[in-house]
Parts: sequence; C-alpha cells; structure tokens
Amino acid sequence: MIQDILPSHFDNTYEDRVPREGDPVFIFSGRKILIRKDDSGEISVPEAGECPDRDMTFLFRIDDRACYLAGKCEIEGFEYEDVIVLRKLRPKSLCFAGATALHLYEWYRDNQFCGRCGEELIKGREERVLKCPSCGNAVYPKIAPAVIVGVCDGDRILMTRYVPSTEHRGAGNALVAGFCEIGETAEETVRREVMEEVGLHVKNVRYFSSQPWGFASNLLLGYFC
Repeated sequence: MIQDILPSHFDNTYEDRVPREGDPVFIFSGRKILIRKDDSGEISVPEAGECPDRDMTFLFRIDDRACYLAGKCEIEGFEYEDVIVLRKLRPKSLCFAGATALHLYEWYRDNQFCGRCGEELIKGREERVLKCPSCGNAVYPKIAPAVIVGVCDGDRILMTRYVPSTEHRGAGNALVAGFCEIGETAEETVRREVMEEVGLHVKNVRYFSSQPWGFASNLLLGYFC
C-alpha cells in the first residue's frame, strides 16, 4: 500500500518551524506538480534552497526531513507535470509524501475564507488548523471516507473498466470504489456502490484494511465480499 514506506517513517505531528537547506518542497498548480527529471529519468522535487517563495508551509516529516508546501512559482530546470507522475516517484516514501502534500495543498487552496462569516482564515501555530479571527470557526483538513471493494466469486475477482477522462487519460481496469454518503455505514456503501456500478447484490461483506489516498483527499476502506 502507498503508506507502507519502511524503513522510512512518516510523522504528521505539526511543527511551527522554518525550512532548512535540503528540505523537500512540494509546489502545485492545480493538478500539476513541479518536478525535475534527470538524464536517467529519475524524478525529484525542489529543495528549500532552490525555492524563491520564502513563505513556505510545514507539512510533515519523512524520517528527519521536514517537507514543505510553497506557492506556485517557476524554478530553472523544473517543469510542471500531471500529479499522476507522483506514482512513479522513488523512493516510495517520496511518492507517499507527494500524494499527502497534494491532499494538504488542495485543503489550503479551498479554505482561504471562513464558510461561516466570510473572514479570511489564518493558519494555526500549534496544530494544523485554519482559524477565523472573527467568529472563531476552526477548519481542519478534509478527509473523505470511501470504500474500495474486491468482489470475489471463488478464485475470481471482479474488475470494472473505466473510460478515458480528465482523471484517467486512458481506459483501464479498477476495483469497484466510491465515497461514503451521509448517514451510511461503510458496509452499506459497499453494497450500494457494487449495485450502482455493476448491478450485483453482494453478501459476506468483510473489512480488510485501510489506505490514505491523497489523490482524492480520502481514506480508502478496503473490503472483500
């Protein structure tokens, strides 16, 4: 799974700190990320010393390296590519860091003003939160629960086929998946999504494991049925 990055360790404890030389910086423009490719095709992201934006936001740590988010900018030798390139980043810890950084980037981008009174939100200094200085509203990162389902029939597993779209550049295979709706348990979501996507009634719904998935700001709950 994407979060299995041993021997590296992910630590999302919030810190109010300034970047240091060598700290990786994630820079996005919509669904594109600023990267550099070397002659061998290896992909990397900018480091703090290369970034012209000095007002960077601390994200999390991977081992002893703090990761940051910076505003859109241009850096010589780097170019913007579709975030799907994150799946190709190595080591795997950098792939996971990129997907999680995308999750937080979209949260910061979409929550600049208070939904209660309209005042501009400010970043908390002691925890990862956006606060309204006027009405006190606190906005925490959005994490949307979703399910991904292995529908089994003996030694066979059901795959769906998705069509080309903005998100999926070409057709491909995938498991049944979808977001939980209001008032619904995850198990009910499994039954509904399978019926909606492939028209099947399922039984013996059993939980398997979970996976953070920053590409869609969600937490995937894996099930077999």
